Amino acid sequence: MEEYEDKYTKDGTRDIRGNPAVRKNTGRWRACPYILANECCERLAYYGMSTNLVNYMKQFLNQGNTVAANNVTNWSGTCYITPLIGAFVADAYLGRYKTIASFMIVYIFGLTLLTMTASVKGLKPTCHNEVCDPSSGQTAVVFVALYLIALGTGGIKPCVSSFGADQFDETDDSEKQSKSSFFNWFYFSINIGALIASSVLVWIQTNVGWGWGFGIPAVVMAVAVVSFFVGTPLYRHQKPGGSPLTRIAQVLVASFRKYSVKVPTEKSLLFEVSDKESAIEGSRKLEHTDELKFFDKAAVETQDDKIRDQPSPWSLCTVTQVEELKSIVRLLPIWASGIIFATVYGQMSTMFVLQGDTMDPSMGPHFKIPAASLSIFDTISVIVWVPVYDGIIVPLARRVTGRERGFTQLTRMGIGLVISMFAMLAAGILEVVRLHIIAKHNLYDSKDPLPFSIFWQVPQYFIVGAAEVFTFIGQLEFFYDQAPDAMRSMCSALSLTTVALGNYLSTLLVTIVTNITTKNGNLGWIPDNLNRGHLDYFYWLLAVLSLINFIVYLLIAKWYTYKKTT
Repeated sequence: MEEYEDKYTKDGTRDIRGNPAVRKNTGRWRACPYILANECCERLAYYGMSTNLVNYMKQFLNQGNTVAANNVTNWSGTCYITPLIGAFVADAYLGRYKTIASFMIVYIFGLTLLTMTASVKGLKPTCHNEVCDPSSGQTAVVFVALYLIALGTGGIKPCVSSFGADQFDETDDSEKQSKSSFFNWFYFSINIGALIASSVLVWIQTNVGWGWGFGIPAVVMAVAVVSFFVGTPLYRHQKPGGSPLTRIAQVLVASFRKYSVKVPTEKSLLFEVSDKESAIEGSRKLEHTDELKFFDKAAVETQDDKIRDQPSPWSLCTVTQVEELKSIVRLLPIWASGIIFATVYGQMSTMFVLQGDTMDPSMGPHFKIPAASLSIFDTISVIVWVPVYDGIIVPLARRVTGRERGFTQLTRMGIGLVISMFAMLAAGILEVVRLHIIAKHNLYDSKDPLPFSIFWQVPQYFIVGAAEVFTFIGQLEFFYDQAPDAMRSMCSALSLTTVALGNYLSTLLVTIVTNITTKNGNLGWIPDNLNRGHLDYFYWLLAVLSLINFIVYLLIAKWYTYKKTT
């Protein structure tokens, strides 16, 4: 019996045939290169479009600064909302592997259509003297392509990180430690893709053409598909546990139906299946917690429940099912605290680019760097900080705190929130200096780049990258770790929606700021001619919101209780 337990994983994972996963033949780091290569290629394709998309909107769709920025943030936001769809499909029906495979097809179709809008006559807008006049149909096709891509990425984003983490059995101490490192290297692979996208692809889009600039990501995405399937024999799979939304609804309904029922003081009297496995497919049992006691009513076995051979799941739920809902409720405040951070992060693809467009892009006598390519320094920052964090900071923190991960996940995320404030301060200070140069040389209406190097933007990009390593990676690990076993894709998707809401909040803030500051004929903070605007005020606003958000986060983190499995 002991030999059997050592041979197979203990977290319920299966191989591709549905048999218990053999520990030595599946999973662990040997399965990860295919998953990491897939993510690297997928992110290269995504950032190859998104990094410079605001300039595509301006040049080819003839949109102003505010409209273009809002269209990009709305699309980016949707790319982080659709993961809820993919995650639901994965957790409830298909599992992560089949969901990733299915949605990649939609993704490639969207990329192909987008490439055609920039290269095929009739779909490509007509341009004269660098001024384009797209028809409503041509504009519509661009947005259809973009939102097909948003749907495709919805099945990949929430599943790939969770699928990679599934390759490590957290009941085994050595594999559990490897799982923590996996999230760091997962994010590292994302940024290798982003590095190539923000340098090579943005240069191609700017200097060669958008047809090639969008076509290469389509080809790269095809490579991602091949990489993913090559690793198939090595993967470990978690069984889909049925609709998580249904289980949550059952607990809510049962709790309210029994609102007058008293919860017994002895928690062992609450309903739970007696065998070792949870009643939920692919999930371990969860220990009872004392918070949110109202939901415990759903697990109280009344006389009506006892006289039935099979009580209705809308009347009686297991403790594990109740604790699933409690886990989600506990996660929501932490989730909400990431929205402001995501708003700050979103400025790299909008306001940072628009700010950089006004500055001197010269890099030597013959080469000019596109403003959107400055995001390469965010990527380099992440690539530098991941190994530093994993190899230096964590071991040092481990000695001080005695914790296996060095910091708690909540502490790690909080450090990132603090760092993000300095990113906005750096951007705001740079804008003050930029406006001072404009005033000094009376360059308010100059269409030429300012005599001020674009490389002064590097610090703000680098600081955002450092903040990402703490907050975004910590968030990935936290939501996977704290999610119930059968809801991990859903919780990974939930963490991604902070980016979506951050983009939508950015759109809302830009709209509100524009409406307020353009009253009485004023140009406002963010006019089409930024030389006459006050983008620095917008950065100060985000810095203040980040400070308030961090103070609230400290209170939330102090309240949070980590989950326990039996």
